[in-house]
Amino acid sequence: MRPVLVLFGILFCTISYGQTVRRTLSGYVRENGSGELLPGVTVYVPHLKAGTTTNRYGFYSITLPRTDTLVVTFSSVGFRTQVYSLAGQSELNVSLEAAGQDLNEVVVTAGASPGVSETVQMSSVSVPIQQVREIPALLGEKDVLKVLQLLPGVQKGSEGNSGLYIRGGGPDQNLIILDDAPVYNTFHLFGFFSLFNGDALKSVELVKGGFPARYGGRLSSVIEMQMKEGNKEGFHGEGGVGVISSRLVLEGPLAGKKSSFIISGRRTYADLLIRPFLPKENKGGYYFYDLNAKLNYDFGRKNKLYLSGYFGQDRFSFSSEIGQGKQSGGLNWGNATGSLRWNHLFSGKLFANTSAIFSHYKFGVNANSFQTFNATTTEYRLLYQSAIRDFSLRTDFDWMPSPDHTLKAGAALTYHRFTPSAVTVENTLISQALSRSNPIDSYEGGVYAEDTWHPFPALRVNAGVRLSYFLTDGKQYSRPEPRLAASYSLPGRWAVKGSFATMNQYIHLLSSSGIGLPTDLWVPTTNRIAPQQSRQVALGVAKDYRTFSVTLEGFYKKMDGILAYREGSSFLLNTGTIEATAENRSNDRSWEEQITTGQGWSYGAEWLLQKKIGRFSGWIGYTLSWIQNQFDELNGGKKFWARYDRRHDLSVVGIYHLSPKITLSGTWVYGTGQALTLPQASYTVAGPSPTGIDPLFKGRVYDYEERNSFRAAPYHRLDLSVQLHKKFRRYERTWELSLYNAYSRKNPFFYYFDDSENTEAGINRKLKKLSLFPIIPSVSWSFKF
Repeated sequence: MRPVLVLFGILFCTISYGQTVRRTLSGYVRENGSGELLPGVTVYVPHLKAGTTTNRYGFYSITLPRTDTLVVTFSSVGFRTQVYSLAGQSELNVSLEAAGQDLNEVVVTAGASPGVSETVQMSSVSVPIQQVREIPALLGEKDVLKVLQLLPGVQKGSEGNSGLYIRGGGPDQNLIILDDAPVYNTFHLFGFFSLFNGDALKSVELVKGGFPARYGGRLSSVIEMQMKEGNKEGFHGEGGVGVISSRLVLEGPLAGKKSSFIISGRRTYADLLIRPFLPKENKGGYYFYDLNAKLNYDFGRKNKLYLSGYFGQDRFSFSSEIGQGKQSGGLNWGNATGSLRWNHLFSGKLFANTSAIFSHYKFGVNANSFQTFNATTTEYRLLYQSAIRDFSLRTDFDWMPSPDHTLKAGAALTYHRFTPSAVTVENTLISQALSRSNPIDSYEGGVYAEDTWHPFPALRVNAGVRLSYFLTDGKQYSRPEPRLAASYSLPGRWAVKGSFATMNQYIHLLSSSGIGLPTDLWVPTTNRIAPQQSRQVALGVAKDYRTFSVTLEGFYKKMDGILAYREGSSFLLNTGTIEATAENRSNDRSWEEQITTGQGWSYGAEWLLQKKIGRFSGWIGYTLSWIQNQFDELNGGKKFWARYDRRHDLSVVGIYHLSPKITLSGTWVYGTGQALTLPQASYTVAGPSPTGIDPLFKGRVYDYEERNSFRAAPYHRLDLSVQLHKKFRRYERTWELSLYNAYSRKNPFFYYFDDSENTEAGINRKLKKLSLFPIIPSVSWSFKF
């Protein structure tokens, strides 16, 4: 603790407390009826024009000139504003009442609500969890990541995919955090659904630029999600039954309301429904499940303890019997995370959180074959695995010495164990057995300090620096990351904002599919592969109105050291050769030979109109952007458009509470088509067989020109839903009817050439597209008690 306080003193010795006698007011803000601590609540003193917000653990502290009477307002989206008149108190704990589905428009006065013009942070968007639940979704599965795809600056992947491509970055450049734990693969069902159960989440925030110094490790974005803590006032539950899955959440108090728990689960059941219809000799199926759990204990005002975890798996399997032979196999992948967090309040001005974190992602392929011939049985087994496992310790301090300064500092250390490939092969026919694993151990660390400073009322500045560190293969990398953001307020709740941030990334995702398959491999920076780095600058304006806000931002980002597979390479080549000698198996790094490094550019403008409160809510987001990459070993060394470069991207989201019993919602999206690489011509060649088996060989050769020079058809889609609510004495139920792709637009999933038509002049090749999802109706039933 002492070194951190010394660091505060050295970096921020210019803090002046002035000659005025001051008082500090601090406390926690909770939700009335559940006891949930509320992050992001605005605490405002109108007559002094001073304010702050609660941190992610619901704690606030504000130091003000001493006055006889202090009037303080507490407000947050979705809750009724509370106003308190105080005399000499130094502690005030507040409970906010949920606003419910009021049909009257909520009137918000200046300074009483958190507005985009009143914070220094830019390039950040939060979406209320209630809106996530009300937005229509594929097969009725509420998906936080797909809702984030509807925001400006976030490019969508392929049809129905949950991948996020933010300001030109790839999926590995997003730091996705669940209760302080990083999540490495966020997909179920080969990318069509994310693993986050919206019923268990309390908040979600996306930061895509202007990064404060407390964030690090990725280039493009931070997505921070917090689980609910559990209801401290009574036992409650909610759940639902949908087309492909069911879910259940239970929560309640423990230990005399000093503790609470929450546990949630979800599982698909398509495998159970189709199993009776499969032939006896052929079996197979796919399902996924996930579990969330959280416990907390309140030791009083100064200490709180939280234990939370996630566990989820996807499993695909098959088996068949033909004659005397049996084959079976499958794919499975999953995540496990755990976080133990301790909140400690040193004083009304100094708050600390210390966390021990575990995260593990694992992917496996297995295949088994048994053949019986002439009373002899031969057996073949193959097991391939890839994994990344983390153990982390971190501590963060919030210090609020005066209304003009809010300081944060902290440190983190992570031990990574990467296993890009672990292979086991057994073959009784040739008496062969191979077992090889090539784990790589690495250490990643970082220390940071930042200050949000108000030199005068109209100007807010967040300045900080992060020093990142990585140790691998005996090589050390240490890089400073300066951060700066500023906001200048203008009359009429206008603000002009600007930011600059440098980010470094020491872990990489090798992807050959682009659609979030579990075959994508996580690998570390090594002595041959340098870290990725980005520098981003953004400028913008923000305006708050009574019930909605508008932002316009322009950005430019340069990325260095980004990775891609070389032409013709993939994860299948990363296992090395079976003939590898015992001496070099442990050092096998074939994946390093399959990749190339390059650079990227991303620039453009984003516009967002967002309304979070009232009978009608939603947003309109538009992005105009250009994304280019360049690799010396790809495309002849020339620049090319990134696959998810989209010149135009538009999303319209609307939610309307027609009455307390009926909620209508809809989304419409439009985007320029993806950039794809297609052959320009093909011809047949004849010659010696590449294998040396056939004396003559005929094959078709494809002639490619510029990489990603072909544009797919534009993507657009309309989704609609209606929710029917009814309250009973002991519970509330909701029926939801939805239409995905309501006008059945045939959006391209991928393109292919059809050579089926032959003429006298030769083969008549036609370019065709495959569309994945036509109009899809769904129905779901949910309950809450």
